[in-house]
Amino acid sequence: MTSALPAGAAVLTAADPALAESIAKGLIAVESRLEEVVGSAHPLLDAAARHLVAAGGKRVRPMLTLLASQLGEPGRPEVVDAAVVVELTHLATLYHDDVMDEAAVRRGAASANVRWTNTVAILTGDYLFARASDLTAGLGTEVTHIQSRTFARLVEGQIAETAGPLDGEDPVAHHLHVLADKTGSLIATAARLGAMLAGAPERDVETVARFGELYGLAFQLSDDLIDIASETADSGKTPGTDLREGIRTLPVLLVLAGSDAGSARLRELLTGDLTDDALLAEALGLLRAHPAMSEARARLTAYADEARAVAGELPDGPCRGALLAMTEYVLDRTG
Repeated sequence: MTSALPAGAAVLTAADPALAESIAKGLIAVESRLEEVVGSAHPLLDAAARHLVAAGGKRVRPMLTLLASQLGEPGRPEVVDAAVVVELTHLATLYHDDVMDEAAVRRGAASANVRWTNTVAILTGDYLFARASDLTAGLGTEVTHIQSRTFARLVEGQIAETAGPLDGEDPVAHHLHVLADKTGSLIATAARLGAMLAGAPERDVETVARFGELYGLAFQLSDDLIDIASETADSGKTPGTDLREGIRTLPVLLVLAGSDAGSARLRELLTGDLTDDALLAEALGLLRAHPAMSEARARLTAYADEARAVAGELPDGPCRGALLAMTEYVLDRTG
């Protein structure tokens, strides 16, 4: 049964095989519910809405919802719907992201905007947001408020990223704030809803939500480092993809913040067009050897350490052990 766990979650099997099997069963229920709620009577919308669901993914958010439910009564049916809400919200943002980024591939398949059109992709994202909101209506007013506030943070984070830092704003601080809104907020909500709908004590609900935001930041920074440091597609995309697309992740921003003469060539490359394979390879080589990578890893470690400390505030049990194991995995995957 644990084969149903998403990539990277095998760490749970080593930490607690019984828990891993329980989470795997829960994820099967989540997949079934996703298939049920994304359907549409219109064949085009039905195909587009199922496109990314069928493509799979890490399912980090629903997994964390199921894990957090271990703080209460994990068998409650509301927990599965909460996991579906957060995954639908995440999937909806991907449709919109691909339009804004003019992406051609998502999860190894043609992106919806390429397979159909930008208009279809945008409307499909809107449809998935609507389906998520519809599910929250059955989970109570408080859940609807939480999901709405999270959605607002996702949009604010995307707007902030699109607009860039304000005059006088530190680009690194701006970037980390964007990550908190775009990634941390929804992962925090995933954990919050799992614990809350399982009837966990309020203190534990707040604690696991704090963990979720910190873990989300650490996980994203880990992905960004792998995109530069790895020689293979460990993060689910070709190494150097962010550089090629002009996306400035933390290591890049740290380089650009410097003024040392030895990094002049790297700064020139990072502020130029890296769609050329030779220039991209040169930039990757220089960036991998730059002290900015060590500084970025140190910041990742700081977030992971903080997440670990927050997880330590939870009662001893399967949930705490699993969250600690997941945090160690985020650090281990970046070397």
